[in-house]
Amino acid sequence: MRIGSSTDIHRLEPGNQLIIGGVTIPFYLGSVGHSDGDCLLHTVCESLIGALSLGDLGKLFPDTSEEFKGIDSSLLVLQVMKEVKDKGYKVLNIDSTVFLEEPKLSPHIMQMRVNIAKLLEIDIDCVSVKATTSEKVGIVGRREAIVTQSVVLLDKI
Repeated sequence: MRIGSSTDIHRLEPGNQLIIGGVTIPFYLGSVGHSDGDCLLHTVCESLIGALSLGDLGKLFPDTSEEFKGIDSSLLVLQVMKEVKDKGYKVLNIDSTVFLEEPKLSPHIMQMRVNIAKLLEIDIDCVSVKATTSEKVGIVGRREAIVTQSVVLLDKI
């Protein structure tokens, strides 16, 4: 068995889309990133990368590369999942947390779980996505950033 974890942070600014777990959420602020800015899928990717000891997200998908500019982060997860399978592993479960002051994410959590389960080829009951605020404290509380964390467990096939 292998475990991997990741934390990511993205600025929030007007004029960008807010995409979390593959779900586009209507809001006046969006996540800034070289790809589509999906902070949650970035920690999903990087936790898998960490479990396999392959470095970090920037090593595999450099933010200096035009190839990944604006790319759908789901495609990054699929590329990493190919590595997972090639190395003889499968995902057992994943637990993620999104730190965001607003908007409320509860109406979108189920679709995020469905998307992640499909990408990781696991049952939805093996995917946890939680959302919390920072009670108006710090960069999350001031709506300056979104922070996500993921922990994944892999097992040898």
